[in-house]
Amino acid sequence: MTDAEIEITADLVHDLLQEQHPDLAGLAIREVAGGWDNQMWRLGDELAVRMPRTEGAPGLQRKERRWLPALAPRLPLPVPTPVRTGEPSARFAKPWTIMTWVPGEPLDYSSISRGDHAADTLADFLRALHVEAPVDAPVSEDRGGHPQECTDGFDHFFQAVVPDDLAGDVRAVWDDAVAAPDWEGPPLWVHGDLHPANVVVSDGTLSGVIDFGAMFAGDPAWDLAAAWVVLPAGAASPFFDVYAHADKATIRRARGLAALKSLFLMLMGQNGDRGLPGGKPTWGPAGRAALDRVLRGDLV
Repeated sequence: MTDAEIEITADLVHDLLQEQHPDLAGLAIREVAGGWDNQMWRLGDELAVRMPRTEGAPGLQRKERRWLPALAPRLPLPVPTPVRTGEPSARFAKPWTIMTWVPGEPLDYSSISRGDHAADTLADFLRALHVEAPVDAPVSEDRGGHPQECTDGFDHFFQAVVPDDLAGDVRAVWDDAVAAPDWEGPPLWVHGDLHPANVVVSDGTLSGVIDFGAMFAGDPAWDLAAAWVVLPAGAASPFFDVYAHADKATIRRARGLAALKSLFLMLMGQNGDRGLPGGKPTWGPAGRAALDRVLRGDLV
């Protein structure tokens, strides 16, 4: 899962800053827990350094540097915006990025206590994001399509983590999503990876959205799954009321994708508990709670 060719340390980050952005090298550097494709370091109070650690991470960073400056100004929540680029060098062979820091606590380490406020906030954010994307917008190879294209992945997660007493109900949600009509609108801008580790919380509600490396043009159902994956119990219905642009077929696809994402979170949590590479112990409880919300859903 990770590239172990070179250890990324605070000293390395400082040296790279000194070489390429010396005006920032005097700021305090603090490692930030979490991250998948990138290892992140807090830089002072307002910036962060994202250091790629997987083979695909440089491409994801290039995508963020290309598109976030255009998207960020019209989004109603803070998002990380690229401010400087680090070039490959003898010390570190990949490009890296300095971004704005989004204050708040990642949801997988926190909780939402103001569910109605969070539902309104997320709906407003996605209404602003989900506009028709330009023809040169990125597309995704592994997400963005109809749920039926993800059946192999769903089956893998299903076999790995679904308790026997929930198997029938989980399968029914997925089968309903697979049977739902496809997205017939134009490709919209989609974050693509909304889950508890990619949103931040302050004062009991959503205060920012991070990690746009997966962004693509496609079916908004991939983001609308956050009604169950991110929001607390009882918030999905008010969320869709405020969002106001999702028909029944889109909600069916979104709920199935929420089940898929919940199982993925559970599997990553299981791997974390077992000490396996790429595992995230905090994701397991978040995934199970999300799955419970999916199964209690009353929108379809």
